[in-house]
Amino acid sequence: MNALLPNLLAQATSLPSIAPEGGSAWMPPQASGHAAEVDAVFYFIYWVSVFFFVLIVALMVYFVLRYRRRVEGELPRLHSSHSLALEVTWTIIPLILVIVMFYVGFRGFMDLANPPGQAMDIYVTGQKWLWTFKYPNGHDDTELHVPIDTPVRLILASNDVIHSFYIPAFRIKKDAVPGRYNKMWFRPTRTGEYLALCSEFCGTQHSDMRARVVVHEPGLYEKWLTDVSDPFKTHTPAEVGALLVSRRCSGCHTVDGRAHVGPTFRGIFGHEVGIKGQPSVIVDENYIRESILTPSAKIVAGFENVMPTFKGQLKDQEITAIIEYLKTLSKSPEERSP
Repeated sequence: MNALLPNLLAQATSLPSIAPEGGSAWMPPQASGHAAEVDAVFYFIYWVSVFFFVLIVALMVYFVLRYRRRVEGELPRLHSSHSLALEVTWTIIPLILVIVMFYVGFRGFMDLANPPGQAMDIYVTGQKWLWTFKYPNGHDDTELHVPIDTPVRLILASNDVIHSFYIPAFRIKKDAVPGRYNKMWFRPTRTGEYLALCSEFCGTQHSDMRARVVVHEPGLYEKWLTDVSDPFKTHTPAEVGALLVSRRCSGCHTVDGRAHVGPTFRGIFGHEVGIKGQPSVIVDENYIRESILTPSAKIVAGFENVMPTFKGQLKDQEITAIIEYLKTLSKSPEERSP
């Protein structure tokens, strides 16, 4: 078990650090059915803007040089004050361009807002500071796994503040708002690993609110979902607990003794901790369970009440697995050795 724990932790916490090939200076690679259309609209508006920026600046420089005052006291020459043809031209051309921009943008917006009827639903929940995904079979995970060339509809919600779920390679972004559901969809067209981010500032650990997005080859998604739905079949409770802690808790807690947003897990089990406004307690199974389900009941002294509840998100078996893993962190390296 001890040899497997580091591998499980590395697998769960590592995120794509190098963008897949195919991106440009402005955009990551296109990995969904929407990406090409979104990029086309972006570059159309971009190059129109560049053209008019260069044109206007060039005309400004020309007029400054052409009509500058050359002699002190020189009176300006009379020029035509009105040109109907010029005014019609600079009105009609921008109007046509704006209409085209509206049309292509609105067409893309309507496509993104209306998923096909056979889309697979995945529920996405944002909370400080992680994303969780609930799959059609009821499995909860902190990674988004999808099959290639399959429409996927994400149903977004938030447990605390406004977050914004963003996958740059798929060109999709939508707010997750407390008290309501928002929806968006995509069809992945390229296998590989991608990065999902929170693009709405949501607190001090906002930049750590990331998730891995994995697009599977045909048939491999179903195998992955079957394997992860019951990890207790192939791993011990402590190994499963290590995986859960790294996925669910690593944004606020460490296992190496360093304090973070919350107290470290190393050496905490079986030891006494000070509680804000209450007597000290011994960290045992009941205290850990209470801290997971009702985190505001006993706040460790020196830390703030910022932990969300995991009630309804973790099963009893998973809470037990986390407890078993924390027990291994309370032992010395010699005791943990086989």
